[in-house]
Parts: sequence; structure tokens; C-alpha cells
Amino acid sequence: MSAPEIIALVVLGGVAGFINVLSAGGSMLTLPLLMFLGLPPQVANGTNRVAITLQSVSAVRGFRRGGQGNWAVSLRLAVPAILGSLLGAWLATGVADAVFEAVLVVAMIGASVFMLLPQPALDTRPLTPGRLTPVVYLAMFLIGLYGGFIQVGVGTLFIVVLYRMLRIDLRQVNVIKVAIVLLYTLPALLVFAWSGQVRWGTGLLLALGNITGAQVAVRVNMGPRGAQWVKWLTLLMVAAILVRLIVY
Repeated sequence: MSAPEIIALVVLGGVAGFINVLSAGGSMLTLPLLMFLGLPPQVANGTNRVAITLQSVSAVRGFRRGGQGNWAVSLRLAVPAILGSLLGAWLATGVADAVFEAVLVVAMIGASVFMLLPQPALDTRPLTPGRLTPVVYLAMFLIGLYGGFIQVGVGTLFIVVLYRMLRIDLRQVNVIKVAIVLLYTLPALLVFAWSGQVRWGTGLLLALGNITGAQVAVRVNMGPRGAQWVKWLTLLMVAAILVRLIVY
């Protein structure tokens, strides 16, 4: 791998790590880059999970050091999300590309509409497992189903659903989202690795950038204007996804 290719992996990995932790959609940058470097699409998809996993580990540790985190809630929400993702991946094996694009457009437009609605009245009670209703678990299953089916922009749906249903601050939503993404990605990485579809060297170089970007995002999220960063970056990434679909 040449020096410019290594630099591109680390730099774009940094941007993607920042976007993924604070919002969603960083894989729109990293997947095309990995394929441009000669990796087949399936291998690029598997290799990208190395960076996402390590970025998520870094972000979760950063939030915990900052006194933020709620594993009691995150673990419970991750279970239906993982189950949904397994079903979604199975369904995706026989679906045409046009269906993928249609589902993605509808999901992203719906997410942007919900993000632009007036801020809900926040529930100031501590977020405990007792506040998780069957509707919330069902929503996590459906997001997991979507994530297994398509994956792109799935973090946006996590943000919107948790923000609206649990009525917690967007910064707290992001902390829980990152933990779920970590648990969500680990099984997928193991599956890709078992299938021989991971290039560990390339993935670790990409992860170096992702981890750096994730740490910057953790600090921004915990800052005084963290919630506004989440909201507007999410809307920006939704717009980018939609433009990409329209153009390509």
C-alpha cells in the first residue's frame, strides 16, 4: 500500500469516526474508499467492520471516563436490535437493489422529518430499564431489521427513535446508541472474519483514523452544545445519503 493510500485511509477514517459516533453515515466515505483500493464489495464491507468495532470500543470507553453510560438500558435494547439484524440480513440475500434504495430513501426522509419536529418535552427521571416499554423494544427490533437489511444510516434511526420515545437529551441518546452499535457490530465482524472477508491490515489502518475521530466526537458530544451538533450533523448526513441516491 502506497503512502497516499495509507494517508487517505487514516484521514477519511478520522472523518468517518467523528460522523459515526456523533451521528451516522461515515461508511458512505469508507466503503467507497476501500473498494477504490481494490477490495471486493463483500470484503470492503467486512473490513469496514474492524474500524467500526474499534471506533465504538473507543467511544464507549471515552463516554465512561466522562461519567456517561447506561449499560443496564443499552444491553436490553441491543438484544432485539441484534435479533432484528439477523433476520434483516437473511431477507437481504434475495432482494433487488431497487428495493434497497427505495427502503433507504423512505427511511431517511422519515428520519429527517422527525428530527425537524419540535423538541419533545424531556423526561428528567433517571433512565432505568423500567422505562423501556414493549413499543421501544419493538422499535429496536425494526431498526435492527433495517440495519441487517441495508445498514447505511442506521445510526440516524437509533437517534430519532430513542430521542422521541425515551424523551432523553440527544447527548444521552448518542451514548446509548454507540453502545448498541458496538454490540450490534461484533457478531457481524466475527461472521465476516469466519468467511475470510476481512483484510485485517487495511482494517486496522482505517481504525486508527476512526478511533481518533471517535475521541473528538466524544468530547464534542459532552460539550455544552453537544445536542445541537447531533441534531444538525444528523440532518446533514441524511441529506448526503439522499443526494448520493439521487445522483448515483
